[in-house]
Amino acid sequence: MTEQQQYRAGFVSFVGRPNVGKSTLTNALVGEKVAITSSKPQTTRRAIRGIVHQANGQLVVVDTPGMHRPRTLLGERLNSIVQDTIGDVDVVGLCLPANEKLGPGDRFISEQLDSFPRAKKVAIVTKIDAASRPAVAEQLLAVSALRDDWEAIIPVSSTSNIQLDTLTSQLISFMPVSAALYPSDAVTDESLESRISELIREAALEGVQDELPHSIAITIDDMIERDDKDLVEIYANLFVERDSQKGIIIGHQGERLQEVGARARKEIEKLVGKQVYLSMRVKVAKEWQRNAKQLGRLGF
Repeated sequence: MTEQQQYRAGFVSFVGRPNVGKSTLTNALVGEKVAITSSKPQTTRRAIRGIVHQANGQLVVVDTPGMHRPRTLLGERLNSIVQDTIGDVDVVGLCLPANEKLGPGDRFISEQLDSFPRAKKVAIVTKIDAASRPAVAEQLLAVSALRDDWEAIIPVSSTSNIQLDTLTSQLISFMPVSAALYPSDAVTDESLESRISELIREAALEGVQDELPHSIAITIDDMIERDDKDLVEIYANLFVERDSQKGIIIGHQGERLQEVGARARKEIEKLVGKQVYLSMRVKVAKEWQRNAKQLGRLGF
């Protein structure tokens, strides 16, 4: 067997500004929802691993929070997660959307990558279905000029499934020769409780505005599997930072919270394969994004 034919396995981290399609790309490659998605920036709050299986290798995709200039202690911790993650991966995929010109944020992140010489650098031009062909071509040229050490520049669309196979095979080719790192049926190393918390947060993010998305955090008090009813009971807390935000989440006569519950329950039932009873309590943890003790309690 030649070196090209040998089984390869390793880690790739997708980095980029908030909301450039990192989580959508992760889910598309894995073939299952392992990272929540939202139009709200900074939706991803930890390094989430999704596992891609191919005959010739295994790709562990690490979806990270969007790198940004932080304004809170939470923001600083999210950036630290990105820095720590990049230090341990074989390949870094910098995601740059085709439908937005390169800006200072993209250049800032590209400069950060210089601190990680061990990782191979790949440019992934996302959302090519949202831009014209000339615009995509122009973006590819601009991305090419951004660095002189790209191993590859690959245009993709996660939602239209364009070039995802090409991206997967290219990334595997850059991985070290290695046995599989995860069992063949694994799609993520996230716990069930973590995945359920994230699905509730995703549902709560729908339709909220301004600063509220950053103020939402979820914890799970209890999960009970009822064998007699083929039912999972889930008792969750939805934290916000101020009393006014609590009112927004609950809505008039609890209508908005009911909508959040219905949306979350639908996704959780897909995940667990059973009916779900979901109980949510909305609580206030004052200014938790800026408070180290509160951040610790909420898992950051």
